[in-house]
Amino acid sequence: MALSDSGMRLTARQLNRATLGRQMLLGRQAIGVVDAVRAVCALQAQSAASPYIALWNRITRFDPGELDAAFAEHRIVKATLIRLTLHAVAADDYPAFHRAMVDDLRRSRLFDGRYRATGLSVADADALIPPALAFATVARTNAEFDAMLTERVGALPRPGAWWALRTFAPVVHAPTGGPWLFGDRPSYVASPIEPFAGSREESLPVLVRRYLEAFGPASEADFGQFTMIPRPPTRAALGVLSDQLDTYEGPDGKQLYDVRGGVVPPDETPAPPRLMAMWDNVLLAYKDRSRVIPEDYRKLVIRNNGDTLPTVLVDGYVAGVWRPAPEQAGAIEVTAFHSLDDATWGGLEAEARSLVAFLAGRQPDVYRRYARWWTTLPSADVRLLAG
Repeated sequence: MALSDSGMRLTARQLNRATLGRQMLLGRQAIGVVDAVRAVCALQAQSAASPYIALWNRITRFDPGELDAAFAEHRIVKATLIRLTLHAVAADDYPAFHRAMVDDLRRSRLFDGRYRATGLSVADADALIPPALAFATVARTNAEFDAMLTERVGALPRPGAWWALRTFAPVVHAPTGGPWLFGDRPSYVASPIEPFAGSREESLPVLVRRYLEAFGPASEADFGQFTMIPRPPTRAALGVLSDQLDTYEGPDGKQLYDVRGGVVPPDETPAPPRLMAMWDNVLLAYKDRSRVIPEDYRKLVIRNNGDTLPTVLVDGYVAGVWRPAPEQAGAIEVTAFHSLDDATWGGLEAEARSLVAFLAGRQPDVYRRYARWWTTLPSADVRLLAG
């Protein structure tokens, strides 16, 4: 059901269902990987596995080899972008997204004490970008960039100049191998995509619109949470888009924005269970995390260092977390934060069987390095599924 009456007050469940629908979580879709990544705006890629598991949740019979090929051919690119973290985005979105974010990316590094400790100025950093991009016509490692820059400016205190430049220069990650195409030691290549031709003021409305298409209806504060872009430029971008947007009231009376004709499903729309990737953007796209995460569970799944655990969605909301069972190969351990009925456990069992089969060809013990968080979870209903 498309809501077109601006000013209509939306319920919390309508907002939840709108998010799930636009994020392809009300039902897997037969869609190509590039179109899927474009539809959801971006996939957080801090963990190499997460874009793959995110798309497994969204695409019918998802073939991870298709994502491998899209990355290798730069139809999807992985770069530091939104929230100053690694994201995978469609190549045709990258120029505007990078232009919209680059001022904040640049500021986050060049005004950091670690960069200032090098003794280099902001102008020095800008002057180093052209030679760095020329060096990156083929894939280069961090060590290779450090060595090249040392030849130009001399030895610097760690973390050095490249640590800053790699955050905001137009470089993308190059495949390095491993179960999810990218390993723990990144390589970079100069972006092969033509840069955005306009100003930041021209690029921001592009990012705002793409965000609303994927996550609307949403507030200024929600967009700020998603991007870490301050409110004044966000407000200006919304003003540019004003004749293309509808406005609504949220459950708390705050103003929400959406693309005109954006679909908001009814409250009663069923939402199937899902086993979500770490850092899935559904969990991180809003200032009001209760859109998907009940407040009592927020600190359980978003840890104090920012790690966002692989979660279980039940009826559209976080109900627990999952991981490969540490002591039983081929099983998924689900920790539910509240009691679930037999039908729900049956749905989770089916999802777990599919996930085990999916992981078997890549990394059955995915996310193992984050196991320490499970020792801090409250006592709850823990079950082994698909074992």
